[in-house]
Amino acid sequence: MPVVTYLLVAIVAYLLGSIPFGFLLVWLFRKEDIRSKGSGNIGATNVVRSGAKGLGALTFLLDACKGYLAVLLASRIAELPGLAVVPHANVAAVAALCAVLGHMYTMWLGFKGGKGVATAFGVFVALAPWAALASLGVFVVVFALSRYVSLASILAAAAFPAFALLLRHATYGMCLTAAIFLVPAIVILKHHQNIGRLLHGTEYRFGKAKAIA
Repeated sequence: MPVVTYLLVAIVAYLLGSIPFGFLLVWLFRKEDIRSKGSGNIGATNVVRSGAKGLGALTFLLDACKGYLAVLLASRIAELPGLAVVPHANVAAVAALCAVLGHMYTMWLGFKGGKGVATAFGVFVALAPWAALASLGVFVVVFALSRYVSLASILAAAAFPAFALLLRHATYGMCLTAAIFLVPAIVILKHHQNIGRLLHGTEYRFGKAKAIA
């Protein structure tokens, strides 16, 4: 039955996405709980803000890799003997969504996690690499001009669907097209508190002496 294939892909992608690398790295190397620092987020930005720039970079890399790997493994899982054959684009869409949700709502930390930016980037690279790189360019430019990671992340996520359609490298299909729009949307929604602070001028800006959690 196709539902078994999709369910297996969803579980594997969620479990991969739920690995809280930011929490684990800070706990292993600094014996600290990153949730007690800064914004309390387990993502790369808060790890950097805690004073661990190297661990922050590694957190971003590992979080991106788990998103990429989740999508990559989806096709391999769909080809396992005994499972119903389903379109690879469909299982990639399921894996993309579940990996990002796994990061945001990790079962290992009481279903609380990060905002999914790095994991979504890894997913984007797997789904549409040129569009992912274009979105990364948006992030770099916006961050360089504003010094707001949140604003750069929001605008990069918002730009990805347009880039994916303009720089199309394959036939997406209905499910994958939906994921290309849905994943950035949930990343943006996860930044609702940051959006509020941006509107009120209280958002943390890198380079400032005082950080606002």
